[in-house]
Amino acid sequence: MAGFQIAPMIDVVFVIMLFFMVMAGAVKVENELNTTLPGSAESASAVEFVDEIIIGISEAGEVTLNDEPFDSPQSQTLPRLLETLLRLKQNADNAKTPVVVTIVSDPQAKYSRTVNVLDALAVAKIETVTFSVSED
Repeated sequence: MAGFQIAPMIDVVFVIMLFFMVMAGAVKVENELNTTLPGSAESASAVEFVDEIIIGISEAGEVTLNDEPFDSPQSQTLPRLLETLLRLKQNADNAKTPVVVTIVSDPQAKYSRTVNVLDALAVAKIETVTFSVSED
């Protein structure tokens, strides 16, 4: 006749209780851990944020710099844009801030127009360039 045996159950409970008692001594208290929590940092001087320059390329080949049109769609060298980029780079170098440029191109724009803009950026020695496609 099989019955409920209480002795093995008591043995299991004592083993589990022994395990937790031994492991309780190995737990480190939180204030003993060497951690630094994030907080607010104070700086001695004003922090300047980098302005992003956005160059747009439309489907028709028009190039804009921060929504201001530059050069004609037929111009391959983009002289006005190049002159402006050179001034921006020189001013950024004098202020010791990086020049960040994002090229926003229409999905139907010709790739050669993007290459023209990249050539102008290369001549101006602007290296921080990202690409985006307009959602319009």
